[in-house]
Amino acid sequence: MSKNDERDRLIVANLPLVGYLASEMHSRATHVPREDLAAAGALALVTAADAFDPTLGVPFGAYARRRILGAFADEMRSMDWASRGIRRRIKETTAVQETLSTALGRPATVTEIATAMGTSDDEVAAALADASRTVSALDDVVESGLVSNLPLPEEAAVASERRSVLEHSIAALPERMRMIIHAVYIEERPIKDIAEELGVSHSAVSQQRAEAIRLLRDAQEQYFRDGEAAPVTSRVSTTAHERFFARIAEAGGSRIARAFAATDAAVT
Repeated sequence: MSKNDERDRLIVANLPLVGYLASEMHSRATHVPREDLAAAGALALVTAADAFDPTLGVPFGAYARRRILGAFADEMRSMDWASRGIRRRIKETTAVQETLSTALGRPATVTEIATAMGTSDDEVAAALADASRTVSALDDVVESGLVSNLPLPEEAAVASERRSVLEHSIAALPERMRMIIHAVYIEERPIKDIAEELGVSHSAVSQQRAEAIRLLRDAQEQYFRDGEAAPVTSRVSTTAHERFFARIAEAGGSRIARAFAATDAAVT
């Protein structure tokens, strides 16, 4: 059986799992349409089949279940809290923040952003806090896809490190992937709309998003490998992967730089 045949077999055999989990989740969260959960779960099942590595010794059903539930959580999170007005405020505030930070060569302060926008410090602080919540949502997605034997302690200091690595990793993504991740997780736009804007298919955007998540996952794994090269899950070329890590090392602090510089040394 070819690799594609095995992938298709896994998807077909586990479609009932998507329906079952969608029904279970909908029974506890009736405000979320069951069809939306099923669509998110089906996409997660496909990406799980694409990424599944049987040599890891994890049953596909358990692996897919984790990915599907993660997709449900992401779908519910995007529907529940962020109104269109909040998303617009986040987009405007983070755009000004990025522009000022680039111009100043350092992170812009809340007051500087508020002055540039003609608004109050409190409004800017609230928008940045909401933006941070969307990064946390993406962090949950990345962690839900981790297949690792490496323990990740939950202490605040480690959580802060993980957040810092994630933020630098998002900034280091290739331009198209970064745009898609920003549109999906910051602006919370439907993939259909993003595909229309880019002039590509829905599946092309989904594949780019999945590949970006794999790159972000690789970055998280590498940082906590304590200098050892982590297994690569992304499917980009070796050169593209090395450039991604190099951009993280260049933009991050000394500790982040050391973690990713170790990879360069190992490769060369």
